[in-house]
Formats: sequence, structure tokens, C-alpha cells
Amino acid sequence: MIDYTALYHQLLAQHGPQHWWPADSVWEMMIGAILVQNTNWRNVDYSLANLKRATDLQPARILALSADQLMTLIRPSGFYRHKSQALVALLNFFKTHDYQISQMDATYSTLELRTLLLALPGVGPETADVLLLYVFNRPVFVADTYARRLVSHYEQRPLKNLTYAGVKKQLEATLTTLTVQDFQEFHALIDEFGSELLETNQKGS
Repeated sequence: MIDYTALYHQLLAQHGPQHWWPADSVWEMMIGAILVQNTNWRNVDYSLANLKRATDLQPARILALSADQLMTLIRPSGFYRHKSQALVALLNFFKTHDYQISQMDATYSTLELRTLLLALPGVGPETADVLLLYVFNRPVFVADTYARRLVSHYEQRPLKNLTYAGVKKQLEATLTTLTVQDFQEFHALIDEFGSELLETNQKGS
């Protein structure tokens, strides 16, 4: 049985705090979580810079853009039509709550928030959990590809047999002593570890 709490502390000692999510505001974090889907962060940076110049990343100003204007601004991130629709849906979700994140945090349980987020177009389990973890500071595990690769590596289980829901359930049941900040750091550390592991495997192949 792998002690993932011990592994977290080991990775933290080796790599140090990662200080994720890379954003200057909660809105930038949220927008980035949509834009980073199926692309790398360099492309997201271009899109964020475009949006920042045009709207200062203010949700009401983004929602005031036409569909064509928004798609043009986020084009560097790819899949811009799909992502523009997802971004508008997400920001409208917060608009219906007067953009009061603290009030939403106090109103909904983690399960309720996750259900509401998953009902939005373009928000899958990974994006929903990232938002729960970094916007609402809920102690959830993001079982992204890097996390499943880590479990596959340490448990010698085929990656194809590891589902998002299965790994999420397994790790959340294991990491009972970690704080929200620990979950945030663990997600960042796993992505750091996962990218290094992928690079090592590619060199060895």
C-alpha cells in the first residue's frame, strides 16, 4: 500500500512549494483553468495577455464582448469557439450569484458546487475540481493525467485501467490529514513530477 501522504511530503521536500495556481486574481485563475484545456500554459499566457489588455480580466467586461471579439482574444489557446462558450457559461454562473464567491462558498457544500460546475458546458471533472480547489479552497484531489500516471508508476498498474473518478476517490480517502493548502501543493507537485517522469520515459524510449 502506497502512503501518498508520505509521498506528498517527500515531493514537497524535493521540489519545494510550487505556489500554484499561477494567477494574480481569482478571475485570472478561473479563466486560465478553462483556457488551459488541451493546450500548454505558454499559449494560455498569450490569451490571458490579450484578455487583460481588452478587459482587465473583469468578468462583466468579458461578458460584454461579442462572441467574435472573445474568440479572437483567446485564439492562441486553441479550440477557441468551444472555450469561449465555456468561459461565458462559467462567468454567467458567477454573475447569477452577483460574482460573490465568498457568499457562494458559504451557501453550497463541495458536492453541490461540483454538481453545479459539472452542469456547465465545457466544465469536466478535472476543471471542476481545479475550480473547487483553487477558487473555493475545498480539499479535493485533481486526478488529472499526471496524477493517474503517478499512481500507475508507484502501484505498477496500467494507466489505461485508472479512471479519473477511481483515482480521485482512492486518493481523497487516503489523504485525510492534508489541509487545503496541502492539496493545492500536491496537485502542483504531481504535475511537476509527472512532467519530469514523462520526459524521462521519452528519453528512455
